[in-house]
Amino acid sequence: MVATTHSRPWTAPVARGPLAGDVALPGSKSLTNRELVLAALADGPSTIRLPLHSRDSALMTTALRQLGVGIDEVEPTPGTAANPYGPDLLVTPGAMHGDVRVDCGLAGTVMRFLPPLAALAEGPVTIDGDPYARKRPMAAIIRALVDLGVDVTDDGGGAMPFTFVGTGAVRGGSLEIDASASSQFVSGLLLSAPRFTEGLHLRHVGDRLPSMPHIAMTVDVLRARGVRVDEPSVGEWVVRPGPIAARDVTIEPDLSNAAPFAVAALVAGGTVRIRTWPTETTQVGADLETLLPRWGATVTRDGDDLVFDGGVGIRGGASLPGVDLDLTRGGELAPALVALAALADGPSEITGIGHLRGHETDRLAALAADVGGLGGAVAEQQDGLRVEPARLSGGAWAAHDDHRMATAGAVVGLVTEGVAVDDIGSTAKTLPQFPELWAALVATADDALATAPGADTAGRTDAPDTTGTRQGDPA
Repeated sequence: MVATTHSRPWTAPVARGPLAGDVALPGSKSLTNRELVLAALADGPSTIRLPLHSRDSALMTTALRQLGVGIDEVEPTPGTAANPYGPDLLVTPGAMHGDVRVDCGLAGTVMRFLPPLAALAEGPVTIDGDPYARKRPMAAIIRALVDLGVDVTDDGGGAMPFTFVGTGAVRGGSLEIDASASSQFVSGLLLSAPRFTEGLHLRHVGDRLPSMPHIAMTVDVLRARGVRVDEPSVGEWVVRPGPIAARDVTIEPDLSNAAPFAVAALVAGGTVRIRTWPTETTQVGADLETLLPRWGATVTRDGDDLVFDGGVGIRGGASLPGVDLDLTRGGELAPALVALAALADGPSEITGIGHLRGHETDRLAALAADVGGLGGAVAEQQDGLRVEPARLSGGAWAAHDDHRMATAGAVVGLVTEGVAVDDIGSTAKTLPQFPELWAALVATADDALATAPGADTAGRTDAPDTTGTRQGDPA
């Protein structure tokens, strides 16, 4: 499927009836970029099957190629699943060189994973990104490189751009880091640690450590390639120096990108099937299976798929409760869940997400502003948001160059006429096909209406149309 470029505001489609969605999502960004790093450092070629093809993954492959790693697009091996979203990738490690300028865009996995790897190259490397990326937290990784003996030059602000000179080796050894702002600081160091001369004994010394499942994912992919990783205590990791095994891997679908689609079942009503949902995974999106039932969803496994059933949904007049959620484990789910909470009948508090102020945008401020602009009431708190019930109306929704903010606007637009997302193209960061997949999902509501008993030739039914109303409002 080829993604469409949207240069003008995108009006979110409204669901006219219950959904009957069937969604096959591209591969996980988090897994794709971790496996690309490990394959680049491995002791032989690796094939990455069903990888994500998006801006974030393209930035990673471009950076690795600049450093001297061979990455070729290949057809699927006979007998393996074909990727409808792009070719598989054959990664061939090579002698890495510097004299490059790495463009990280807004990709946290690139700006935090690449510097420790690039420090193993010989020569100068400059790390830079989009204008807003220069505001994202980077001090922890810069200090870590300096503490590991890497010669780093920056403006003293602990942000991009910065330059270091690689010597072909990194000493490693004991290191303390405050990863309170992002678990990616830990993951970035662990991924390259087997290639450090002394390995790495890493301790987190901050007050909190968000998104622990992402670190578990990093440890899991390292161990799968034969790397010894010990965890003596919470917030402490010991990576032994040694080879990283070449390995062919298949990437799971991106379960965080499943969030708006799964939430849609509760908003529009009906069912949304997500294809090939893994039975065991380290992806934080798996938490949707237990989070959405708190709003009344029924979640069932059907073979390899997971089916989210929202009943009649908000569109059909369901009254959704407010909830209190701690999303410390998976803050990236917050935009879709805040969008759902803004449509509920009771107040909600979503905590554990203070670190989202340092993501692609300040997501707490952005969510408060966007929902508030439609007549909602979202108040920022120190570590989260409080969402009060309010009737929403159409209007502008700013994506802030943030893929998850854009998809949150689409969720609200399912039952709110005239929600205009200013930059739906920002979804290309991790899901370039979002506009097409979303349109196909919403179209299942129209298809269901057209075939429903009592439908006339225009596809309308005798049932009242509650589109554009919140639950509890007169139909």
